[in-house]
Amino acid sequence: MKRLALLGLGAMAVVAILARRPVIHASVEATRPAATPPKGAFNALTVRHIPPSAQEAREIALGELLFGDTRLSGDGKRSCVTCHDVTTNGASGRERDLTPQGQPLPVNTPTVFNAARNFRLNWSGNARTLESQARASLQNPSIMGADLTKVARVLAADAATAERFHDTYRRDPRPEDIVRALARYEATLITPGSRFDHYLMGEALALSAGEQRGYKLFQSVGCASCHQGVNVGGNLYQRSGVFHPAAKADSPVLRVPSLRNVATTAPYFHDGSAETLEDAVRAMGRAQLNRVLTADQVADIAAFLRSLNGVYRDRPVTQAAPR
Repeated sequence: MKRLALLGLGAMAVVAILARRPVIHASVEATRPAATPPKGAFNALTVRHIPPSAQEAREIALGELLFGDTRLSGDGKRSCVTCHDVTTNGASGRERDLTPQGQPLPVNTPTVFNAARNFRLNWSGNARTLESQARASLQNPSIMGADLTKVARVLAADAATAERFHDTYRRDPRPEDIVRALARYEATLITPGSRFDHYLMGEALALSAGEQRGYKLFQSVGCASCHQGVNVGGNLYQRSGVFHPAAKADSPVLRVPSLRNVATTAPYFHDGSAETLEDAVRAMGRAQLNRVLTADQVADIAAFLRSLNGVYRDRPVTQAAPR
């Protein structure tokens, strides 16, 4: 949700204007670091400090157990954690994860971290809520391949699991309870505490000089046209490859991904075809903005993007091991 797929334009009018320009060499000059963080189209990522209610806490705890439970899959061999490793980057280190039959999935796996702050879910944006996304993934034969009615019966047959559902929902497991508990847990997978968050909250020295240059470039060359807001993306659609092909796969209209923790989620793009952050920045500059970024500009923007790594349960979000 995973990925640095679109550093693109935010409005068709802008696209129409830029489409008439030739490919240009980006010439934005680096400026000295600001004494105080400049105002922009970004907000610091925070979590509420109000403790969850007792009912919410039970649902979250149950959802966390289910997230790692292989009984939620059709073959009993995979769980949500199989593709969404919350001990690292909330996704995986694969270009594309595999179906139960061992074939590559059509798209790269988006991270589950901060998914609750996106306006739509999945690369296609076809899910509006965590509940609908969870249900679709569980039932998708290429992902979990589960029959939720059968899953509920299996869980009900386990005394300890059935007791957890009774404590939480006062009844035997039902498909809607499974989906609700998963969504409650996934809503807690928020990673605040990045150095960029500290910078936005007034800590001018939270970013290095190079990272501040990259932040200014990120805004001035056009990346922030699509990647803005609290999730630094995740709140609009854009076509991949406005000016030039962006990835090896097709160029569909996609939900612009959040760039939070992006330094940990290589490889990039919806097809996983960009191996490094620098590769992705360079390719997106040309594909989405019609700009050829210099090596120094690519380095500075990538440095800024690395400042977006947050913290989950007091541990920094990290890169998943390649598989």
